[in-house]
Amino acid sequence: MKVLNKREVLSLTTKIGQLKVGDTLDQYVMIKQSYKGLAGNGKPYLTLILCDESGEIETKLWDSSDTEKYATKKIVHAAGEVMDYRGRTQLKLKQISIIEQEVDIAPYVRSAPIPKSELETTIRGFITSLQHDDIRRLVEEVVSRHEEAYFTYPAAVRHHHAVYSGLAFHVMSMLKLADTMCELYPSLNRDLLIAGVILHDLAKVIELSDAITPEYTLEGKLLGHLSLMASEVEVVSRELGTDREVTTLLQHLVLSHHGKPEWGSANTPQLPEAEMLFFIDNIDARMNMFEKAYEGVEPGTFTERVMALDNRAFYRPKL
Repeated sequence: MKVLNKREVLSLTTKIGQLKVGDTLDQYVMIKQSYKGLAGNGKPYLTLILCDESGEIETKLWDSSDTEKYATKKIVHAAGEVMDYRGRTQLKLKQISIIEQEVDIAPYVRSAPIPKSELETTIRGFITSLQHDDIRRLVEEVVSRHEEAYFTYPAAVRHHHAVYSGLAFHVMSMLKLADTMCELYPSLNRDLLIAGVILHDLAKVIELSDAITPEYTLEGKLLGHLSLMASEVEVVSRELGTDREVTTLLQHLVLSHHGKPEWGSANTPQLPEAEMLFFIDNIDARMNMFEKAYEGVEPGTFTERVMALDNRAFYRPKL
């Protein structure tokens, strides 16, 4: 069995993240996601998200429902033209073929811009800085139980920090924001806020299937990461004999960090630290979505519409 080496793979590669309307794609790519659909005429089709290490693009494979053949993590050779579809780039697929040889998927995986080792060192430094013994021990124990996944999983399937080590990158950015907030507003309990940042999305490692091509697990679909994390905090705190108020406060931070019930929050924030956690989470997630939207956009032009940002298009200034 022939193994395609990285040079052979990259020799035909035009970075997906650099593609614009009118450009053509003719290269090896990885299927990041595959969804079944049904057209208006009743015929089946697949929505495929194709990716390399620079980005991803959506395409449709008509008259097919074979998600096993076109499964996630499969390497394919795809050819087509980039078109505009309702304000978003989409690949008009002309040809696609499965690569049967063994292929290293590393060249196709987009990662956080900071190395995993640096993310881990920074986050562990923040854990060590926690002054309250019960809070520090609980956070250390929860992170240790999901150590590998915590530093490799994405923070989401699509919208923000949806890259390898994206969860840790999101947490690191939020920790720096939280530290600044605590300096500006000394009344905030730093230990609570820092612990809330570290724990708030940790159950994404249970909600999502894996670090490379994540999909929602059964627990993720039926329970969600807020309730999963609150349950884990409860279990660990009982094992460690954690003070009950500490346990309840941390659970509240986790359960309220989406801000409002209509946004998926189990409760509204009822602590200053919970309110700050909600805002910090929202700031970092939105900034990441802005950065992703601006990729490849020329100054003086607009981005595609971003569904997660109220379906708005954003102008890139010439300044």
